[in-house]
Amino acid sequence: MSETTVTSPAPRSGSTSRKVPRIVILGGGTVGLYSARRLRRRLGNREAAIVVVDPRPYMTYAPFLPEAAAGSIDPRHVVAPHRRALKGVDVLQGKVSEIKHGERTVQVTPEEGEPYWITYDHLIVALGSVSRTLPIPGLAEQAIGFKNVEEAIAVRNHVLDRIDRASSTWDPELRRRMLTFTFVGGGFAGVEAIAEVEDMARDAVKQYSSIEADDLRFVLVEGSRRILPEVSEELGGYTLEQLRKRNIEVHLSTFLNSCVDGNVVLSDKTEFGSETIVWTAGVKANPVLANSDLPLDKLGRVICLPTLQIADADGNVVPDAYAAGDCAAVPDLLNPGSFCPPNAQHATREGNHLADNLARVLRSAEPTDYKHKNIGAVASLGMYKGVAQFLGFIKVRGPFAWFLHRTYHVYAMPTLNRKVSIIAGWTANLLWRREVVPLGSMHDPRAEFRAASVPPKPKEEPKAADQSATPAAEVKPAAAKA
Repeated sequence: MSETTVTSPAPRSGSTSRKVPRIVILGGGTVGLYSARRLRRRLGNREAAIVVVDPRPYMTYAPFLPEAAAGSIDPRHVVAPHRRALKGVDVLQGKVSEIKHGERTVQVTPEEGEPYWITYDHLIVALGSVSRTLPIPGLAEQAIGFKNVEEAIAVRNHVLDRIDRASSTWDPELRRRMLTFTFVGGGFAGVEAIAEVEDMARDAVKQYSSIEADDLRFVLVEGSRRILPEVSEELGGYTLEQLRKRNIEVHLSTFLNSCVDGNVVLSDKTEFGSETIVWTAGVKANPVLANSDLPLDKLGRVICLPTLQIADADGNVVPDAYAAGDCAAVPDLLNPGSFCPPNAQHATREGNHLADNLARVLRSAEPTDYKHKNIGAVASLGMYKGVAQFLGFIKVRGPFAWFLHRTYHVYAMPTLNRKVSIIAGWTANLLWRREVVPLGSMHDPRAEFRAASVPPKPKEEPKAADQSATPAAEVKPAAAKA
């Protein structure tokens, strides 16, 4: 494949060319979006040109994915479009395929067309993470991830579609497979996902006369001895108790061994059929970092100093390079020896702090260390259900915790129009029931058109009567033989 060298992205009207330093931000997720917005506010157009590179044209606010999957929030409202949220910033849509920081170049591969190289003066690595999978038989063929909005909506449509099909299926074994929903991973993503989706499914079956709520089977598989390690054992135990009261099966200290053709086999010898398998068992740094000359730790994350500057294993600063978020090993100064966890709370603050530090450096000032005391954690477990922990000792559960979850995350959601849209949607759901219609065909919208476009098979011409055949009068029906 041929490669094109591009020294600058397509210029905006009225913008200047390389008379100012160019800052290239790899990744348009939480860190990328917040750092770009902050840099644009801190630096004028004559102080820096800012470019964001991302394969998607929007940032996904991950904490709202479970509510989007449950139909409590419109999927459009959990994303922030780059071109609307990043005023005064150039956006390139494409995947980062190689980084040569020594040459100050990055290779970008667009959805269509040849890959090309862009140059920069300062680099921000905010490539985030991808799902951490294991070589489990059947996993790649059967499971659905839960890392982006497309996957969350796919889970929602798949669950509702299984319920819809099961309502018209009389084979009891097939119905059990259709109505069994398996979630792997007991962290925040997995617990919130299964709790929200189960809440939605039980609401949906009220519309079916042939399915009872007890026909639904939800299974959560977690490899450690507890769920929700991000909160205290007390709240984790409370959450486990609440899930089991809702008849959600929870298998602790258990692993998924196989799921070939939907036949789930667990390490505790449990076996069952399930047509829905959702994988939420952790994340790992974006693997494209291995195709770079940046220093990485043993987990594939970019090595960082507390200033969010990239450094080698000996602590020497790599000039003009910064990183933060899920793809970076950012030291947690308030918990010596550990790193900042990959969550939205740290990502938003790291993005802003990184931008402030880069602006300081460009103005010949010293960068400062990133230091943030964990405020706490909040989790939604379905409508009017949740848990929350603040400052390590304030523990809340039930409807008030659910309210705190929504309040905190709508405040953290970027752009005012998204905040207003989310609140308006919640208000509508309080007045009317949420919509639980499956739209499975949206994942392959051309399927019906393709089927309609296939020309009908020509009819076969009747064969001439065989003169040697037995006369019709002599042919005795099989029933007559009896």
